[in-house]
Amino acid sequence: MLSSGLHDVPNGMVAMVVTRLQMTAQPPLRDLAVPEGITFRQVTPDLAWYRDLFNRVGAPWMWYGRRALNDDALMVILNDPKVALYTLSRDGEDEALLELDFRKEGACELGYFGLTPKLIGSGAGRFLMNEAIRLAWAEPITRFHLQTCTLDSPQALNFYIRSGFTPYRRQIELDDDPRLTGLLPEDAAPHVPLIR
Repeated sequence: MLSSGLHDVPNGMVAMVVTRLQMTAQPPLRDLAVPEGITFRQVTPDLAWYRDLFNRVGAPWMWYGRRALNDDALMVILNDPKVALYTLSRDGEDEALLELDFRKEGACELGYFGLTPKLIGSGAGRFLMNEAIRLAWAEPITRFHLQTCTLDSPQALNFYIRSGFTPYRRQIELDDDPRLTGLLPEDAAPHVPLIR
């Protein structure tokens, strides 16, 4: 058990506070139109599509979990009929990742949710979250949940709370810095100091 106070993070590692959130009933949603010039669609992904979009959405926030998976392990997840993927497109380019994971009976995990910089600030995030909530609760679930961490966008946690999720658990996670293990380029997530 950790005691109060400061604790050293070894060089070459990153520390993050992980917050787990959930909703146990669908909140009321305002009807929102798809932002102008943007289309929403479900995707049957191929590996190159997924890795490209995961990197463009997640590299600024140090997303690396899926980068650590080999191609076969990743495709097992992506091809699972209980995992659904959606995107938002602008000018023919996919610019958002929404991954809903129904592999645990009675629950949906918001596996990944994010926009590329091209869509941030456009209203697309609110539209995409409303769609995520509708899609999740269209299935026979009693719980919709996710986790976020302090490496993510500073707006993420409050966005999830405003969307109807309630925080229920907080944890500290330590991991090897993915910029030093080769999972991410060293210039990824510049808001997180790189300490060798």
